[in-house]
Amino acid sequence: MAEVEKTRYSDEELSEFKEIILAKLEKARKDYDLLRSTIMQTGGNGTDDTAPTFKILEEGAATLSKEESGRLAQRQQKFIQHLEAALIRIENKTYGICRETGKLIPKERLKIVPHATLCIEVKDNDKK
Repeated sequence: MAEVEKTRYSDEELSEFKEIILAKLEKARKDYDLLRSTIMQTGGNGTDDTAPTFKILEEGAATLSKEESGRLAQRQQKFIQHLEAALIRIENKTYGICRETGKLIPKERLKIVPHATLCIEVKDNDKK
């Protein structure tokens, strides 16, 4: 008798994925808060009594650092949104289903990229 292909993950498997996502979400939110606090900090460099040229260089470096932190914070916020969307898919029992093929995304992929919505074959074809 031919084995029937699964069309969705069991509630137990979804619960396991939910735990993984919640752990990643907690870490992502902490990282995001840290990045935001880095961006919000002003002054305090201790360059008040140094040469004006050095102060300009320090301010330039601080601006670049804040811009980079801003980009990282944006990426982190997007990652958080993807994880939250994955939790909604778990609740709807549509988690782990490739949005292109309708087949299940392998567990191994979901454990590494829990917010994935495409199976690796489709993802590889998108790169070409």
